[in-house]
Amino acid sequence: MADGESSGEANPWTTHDTSIAYENQWIRVEHNNVTTPGGSPGVYGVIRYANRAVGVVPIDDEGYTWLVGQYRYPIDEYSWELPEGGSPYGESLEDAARRELSEETGLTAGVFTPLFADVALSNSVNDERAYAFVATELTPGVSAPDDTEDLKVWRLPLDDAITMVLDGRITDAFSIMMLLHLAAQRENGK
Repeated sequence: MADGESSGEANPWTTHDTSIAYENQWIRVEHNNVTTPGGSPGVYGVIRYANRAVGVVPIDDEGYTWLVGQYRYPIDEYSWELPEGGSPYGESLEDAARRELSEETGLTAGVFTPLFADVALSNSVNDERAYAFVATELTPGVSAPDDTEDLKVWRLPLDDAITMVLDGRITDAFSIMMLLHLAAQRENGK
C-alpha cells in the first residue's frame, strides 16, 4: 500500500448503543457506548451535521477576493473568512455556493469551478464534509445575510488573503484550506 492510500481495513470500534444527547436544526450530538480498538469499554461523542459545508473563493478580473468578517460565538472571537455556509442534502453544491456567495457578499458569479471536494473538517469528533469552489466572472449586488449574521465584507488582493493565512490573521480552518489549496494550484501552474 502506498502512502496516503486507504487501507481498506474494517472498523476496529464496536458500538453497543447510541443515544441522542442534544439535537437542533443544524446538529445532532450522539453519545455512543463503545468498545475501543484496544478492547476497553469507552464513550464516544459524535456531532452529526444536517448540512454539508460549502465555501467559495471569489476572484475578480483584477485578482481580488472577498472576505467576510463576523463574530464567532463558539470561539468568542472576530473572524475573517471566505464566504461559506451549509448545503442541505438534496441541494446541489454549486447552487449552495451561489446562494452563500450572494447572501454574504452580494456577488453573483458567471462561473463556478470546483476547488476540492469531500474534505473532512474535524473527523475526530464530527462527520462534517466540506466542498469548495472558485467563483469568477463576478457581478456586484446587494447582500442578504441570515438574521444570525452581522457581517462585514472586505475586498482585497488574493495574495493578501493568502498572506493573512500564513501570518495567522485568518484562523478559520475551511478558509485556510481553500486559500492554501488555491495557492498550491497557482504555484503548480494550474
